[in-house]
Amino acid sequence: MSSQLSKKSPHEGRKNRPHPGAQTAARSEAQAETIARPRGKARWSIALLMGFGILINYVDRLSISVTQKPLTHDFGLTATEFGILSSAFLWSYAIMQIPSGMLLDRFGVKKIWGGSAVLWTIASVLTAVASGAWIIVIARILLGVAEAPAFPGAMKATGQWFPRHERGLCTAIFDSGTRLANVIGLPLIAFTVATWGWREAFWLQAALSVVFLVAFLWRYTGPKARLAKGRMSEEEYGYIVDGGASSEEIRPSSDWATVGYLLRQRKVWGLSLGLAGAGYVLWMLLTWLPGYMQTSMNQSVLQSGIYAAVPAFAMFVSEMTIGGWWVDRVIGRGANPDKVRKGILVAGMIVALFTVGAAFSNTPVVAIIWIAIGSAGIALVYVTSNSLPALIAPEGSAGSLAAIVNCVNLLAGVAAPIVTGFVVDTTGHFFYAFIIGGIALIGGLASYVLLMGRIEPIPARGVVREPLEG
Repeated sequence: MSSQLSKKSPHEGRKNRPHPGAQTAARSEAQAETIARPRGKARWSIALLMGFGILINYVDRLSISVTQKPLTHDFGLTATEFGILSSAFLWSYAIMQIPSGMLLDRFGVKKIWGGSAVLWTIASVLTAVASGAWIIVIARILLGVAEAPAFPGAMKATGQWFPRHERGLCTAIFDSGTRLANVIGLPLIAFTVATWGWREAFWLQAALSVVFLVAFLWRYTGPKARLAKGRMSEEEYGYIVDGGASSEEIRPSSDWATVGYLLRQRKVWGLSLGLAGAGYVLWMLLTWLPGYMQTSMNQSVLQSGIYAAVPAFAMFVSEMTIGGWWVDRVIGRGANPDKVRKGILVAGMIVALFTVGAAFSNTPVVAIIWIAIGSAGIALVYVTSNSLPALIAPEGSAGSLAAIVNCVNLLAGVAAPIVTGFVVDTTGHFFYAFIIGGIALIGGLASYVLLMGRIEPIPARGVVREPLEG
């Protein structure tokens, strides 16, 4: 195939290439072994670009915790007031999930992610120059709105840029930005705060955001546009399309009607509630792990920070090796894609239950080992679940479906810190907090097994063709 395609011009290849929607998912993945891998690497540059964007996103979100002490001192904030300030991001972020998904499906990844990067840069600048806490609250609300399209956009871009049998590794690459934010990003912010001050840390965030914005606007296009500009080989484009890539030319006929249709699908709820089960424990750990190590295990602030980096590193290794590389490899060799991905989800949820072991631990080392093992399982659930919207969404609706899944997950994320805090205040320890996390994981496992069904595309409800740029 590749030798024949190389004789055509890029424009001729685009014209004669069958539309990816004409191929069934089963055929695309079943034929993965017979499609020769091309020499081009344009698709992997897109995965790295999206990973860089997610990394910047998570540094923006989490750095407020690093600046808590100097920021509250400068503005005279109480703990409750700082809590309100911190939560401003999450509420606007959750509210904007579904609208951002619809915007992505209608206008494409480049326009929405580009506009979002401008807004989250402005949010960092506003925080850096803030003369009062109320300005930071506004900046955090703006940050939540700006970053809402991040994950839905990355999932949509994955569907357009990658054949079905390579989406596991692509998802692992962009999702690894969330782990690297803890391992690399936050220490960099902490160093900046300690060396120059908290305002300089937000100026650094703004500078990194500008670097990403320039790189994104320069490098990101859809596959067709990249091919037309001669920045991608016809061979690689054919490999992506023949592998079942999502169409760039289809959008929902009615945005809200599409969301309503997706919300009526049992498969969507199975995926959403399953991820929310793992998400509950993840957000509990993101919010309370340092506090747990400090109060229950008598660790210093520095020690708790070092311990907290261990689960993040375990998640990074787990999702890159098993959830990304291994899954794509076995599917590429002809294994049943549904069984492989469903197996990873089930296995990941079971391994995630190891976090409950921390409830029975008496030393920090033992506790963090249990949490690190469980976190590796959570990473497998996340990387697999985040690859599914592009695989099961009706053509043109991957952004909306990803936004629904992320919104439900965020609701669990909002609940986890509150429930954990209430349990700790009531009982004086974290024992029941970890038990409740285990119950959430069992509920998520049941959703994957009983509600989601086969991992296959949801039937379309009626679409129209309309070319999108990027």
